[in-house]
Amino acid sequence: MRRSSTRKTGQSNSAASVNSSATDLFRSASSKATSKELERIDQLFYSYANRSSNLIDPEGIEVLCSDVEVDHTDVRILMLAWKMKAEKQGYFTLEEWRRGLKALRTDTVSKLKKALPELEKEVRRPSNFVDFYSYAFRYCLTEEKQKSIDIESICELLDLVLGSQFQAQVDSFVEYLKTQNDYKVVNMDQWMGFFRFCNEISFPDLRNYDPELAWPLILDNFVEWRRAKHS
Repeated sequence: MRRSSTRKTGQSNSAASVNSSATDLFRSASSKATSKELERIDQLFYSYANRSSNLIDPEGIEVLCSDVEVDHTDVRILMLAWKMKAEKQGYFTLEEWRRGLKALRTDTVSKLKKALPELEKEVRRPSNFVDFYSYAFRYCLTEEKQKSIDIESICELLDLVLGSQFQAQVDSFVEYLKTQNDYKVVNMDQWMGFFRFCNEISFPDLRNYDPELAWPLILDNFVEWRRAKHS
């Protein structure tokens, strides 16, 4: 009995050793593949980066857009910036680029081109879209300590980010913003308030809009303007 149990133990040790070697081989192959992928991601970065700043700048982004056959004003470029968690408008650092492309599992231009429609689906999920919408505002704050964005830029940004979902609300609000004289800029609270407005308020009749609730004043004024215009 004892002898056979020893034999079994010997066999099981040998099997464990084979399993361990297989795991090590797999780990080694996997880490080699990962480092190769990272190498390709880096090479792609440097093919667009400005040599002197080591950043992909607006010029590099324009070349990238041309390569993936997307206009530089396309919302998917903003979505790509969101995926990278890019901090400065019009610029990508190597770290941001790696973060975004690893998350998208892309290391070539053709893979990136194919990943953009999937990225758009990901962003459009309600759980992600609120984050993307607030990111779009922060991304457009180009100066240090800047807290608001001028009306003209806000109108363009609203159309880019919300136009496909809430075109009628966006068109009406943009018309109001361009004709009113009370506001020269829009802040984050007003920006997020308009998104809530689109999601919660019956449009175009506005029947459930209650100015007694905590809406930003700019939306009270917008609703008043719209009701006066259509009365």
